[in-house]
Amino acid sequence: MLKKIVFLGTGGTIAGTAAHAGDNVGYTAAQVGVGQLLRAIPSLQQALGDQGFMSEQVAQVDSKDMGWAHWRNLAQRIQHHLSQPAVDSVVVAHGTDTLEETAFFLSLVLPQQLLVEKSVVLTCAMRPASSLAPDGPQNVLDAVAVARSADLHGVLVVCAGSVHCARDVQKVHPYRLNAFDSGDAGPLAYVEEGWVRRLHAYPAMEMPVSDFSIDALSKDAWPRVEIITSYAGATGATVRALCAAPGGTEQPVQGIVVAGTGNGTIHEDLESALREVQARGVRVVRSTRCAYGSVVVGAVDSDFPDSQGLSPVKARIALMLELMS
Repeated sequence: MLKKIVFLGTGGTIAGTAAHAGDNVGYTAAQVGVGQLLRAIPSLQQALGDQGFMSEQVAQVDSKDMGWAHWRNLAQRIQHHLSQPAVDSVVVAHGTDTLEETAFFLSLVLPQQLLVEKSVVLTCAMRPASSLAPDGPQNVLDAVAVARSADLHGVLVVCAGSVHCARDVQKVHPYRLNAFDSGDAGPLAYVEEGWVRRLHAYPAMEMPVSDFSIDALSKDAWPRVEIITSYAGATGATVRALCAAPGGTEQPVQGIVVAGTGNGTIHEDLESALREVQARGVRVVRSTRCAYGSVVVGAVDSDFPDSQGLSPVKARIALMLELMS
């Protein structure tokens, strides 16, 4: 049976266009369909080798506007395709702004048995499709190389020749082509002229995946979890405002992730407010606003559980899914 790769389009800069080719900033994201993007890569079939491919437009959105409905649909379509014996892997064209969040979300909700031998590879672009020198086509070719690799499985991110795992990857630069980094863990591999040079194996999840069912994503109202940051002069006003009785159709806050200073430390006024809302049933998780490293457990006396090394945005997703399950 001829194996194939499925390409899913979600919009983003990789599908963006600007008024002229020299404009790499003033573009409109999510303008070009994934089928058109693929047709514009003349060496795609050569990169695929003897594999076939198909494409599907799952969403067409600037990734800064990614929401629950987009994630739910994307997860369900990926599960559908990976469940097909003829599908070897799925490549997702995604915007860079929330790519790390989508990748981590997918790594938690997709059935793990599907990811043991198959891969979901998210790729992107920092320049629009209309650019004089777009980076999207090369990123797609690199994603194909990773998708065809026998050494890498699970949910992966490919950008500027580097391969990252969903748990560690972060966007660290607003403009340069090599905008992603995996902190202390470093990249999993590099793609060099269509060849994947692996550096180390995909890490085991330190936070065990629960018996979460992807069917739970059909819920209309997902748990509301907010992120706040500790800083010099921080007060508890934001926390108290967030956790005040909601008005209209707003959901009450069920969880808060606090991005602490340094080793997860929190300003005393902010910490006092967090204790108040925790006593009322709001879940509080402590992370760090530092780009590298993670909270060293035991070094800080705190009643708030730490994020298990997750960045604030990923700790929010983990807490949201825990509350949902």
